[in-house]
Amino acid sequence: MANDSGWYVYLLRCADDSLYCGITTDLTKRLAVHNAGKGARYTRVRLPVVLAWSEVCADRSAASKREAAIKKLPRSAKLALLAG
Repeated sequence: MANDSGWYVYLLRCADDSLYCGITTDLTKRLAVHNAGKGARYTRVRLPVVLAWSEVCADRSAASKREAAIKKLPRSAKLALLAG
């Protein structure tokens, strides 16, 4: 799962059905880190997690801005993102 820019913003669906948003350069590796209990504190107690959605970003700055915007969305809007 590589892209030219190297940056993704992603949403994980946690075992408790909550959603977690983050950024990474390697989706496969980051998902494995989360599921190993070594990712974000939020996901450590909500395992397992599955990748629900991802988006390619132009660079780290764009990924961080998109992540911040997504985190401000209500759950219903995040679910709409997942629905496509």
